[in-house]
Amino acid sequence: MGKIFDLEYMVSTIPEIIQYLPVTLEIALISGIIALILGFAVAMVRVFRIKVLSQICVIYISFIRGTPAMVQLLVAYYGIPIFLKGINESIGTNFNVMGISANVFAVAALSLNSGAFMSETIRSAILSVEAGQLEACYSVNMTTMQAMRRVVLPQAFAVALPPLGNSLISLLKETSLIFNISVIEMMAAAKIVGARSFRFFEVYIVVALIYWVCCFILERILILMEKHVRVYERRTVK
Repeated sequence: MGKIFDLEYMVSTIPEIIQYLPVTLEIALISGIIALILGFAVAMVRVFRIKVLSQICVIYISFIRGTPAMVQLLVAYYGIPIFLKGINESIGTNFNVMGISANVFAVAALSLNSGAFMSETIRSAILSVEAGQLEACYSVNMTTMQAMRRVVLPQAFAVALPPLGNSLISLLKETSLIFNISVIEMMAAAKIVGARSFRFFEVYIVVALIYWVCCFILERILILMEKHVRVYERRTVK
């Protein structure tokens, strides 16, 4: 009878699995940047209640919040090629659908998913700033953009930073889903390694520990950023 738990085997799989960590981090980083930009844009559209676009943003947020991330990933993976083929047929373009990397679909799905949640965080943070401050800006002949950039957004950033950090950590963990669309990252590597020996428990522990360390480091970075912002906030209050 073999070992119930093989620690030596678990340790031996770490180098093979961790070599795919850069793929995971790259997808998480790109998706996080796009999600922040998208979330900010959607939040501003909703704050200023731009006609038509505001309604579209509401539907987008409702869809993302009401469907599982795994479903969104599969919809992007199978839907984007169909959409591009439709464009090719309708306007005579020649997009190479088959040449698109699965990483692109992963980034698209994760960005859209996180962007929806980040937009609500940013919108709530902006609305938490007293309306009187915006009116005070107008009283000294500031434009709306100047008031937002100099007064509202710096305060909103301090409020939004902790929940935005949570969204980034969640995004990093959600990269574990992308092996379902043929992206070879840590989870996919773990499944491949585990299938060779049928010791899936050991390799999944390795993956869990790597994700935990990555999230812990990201959490420390976010805490340092929050402390820096709070120091500035306290000085402002004084």
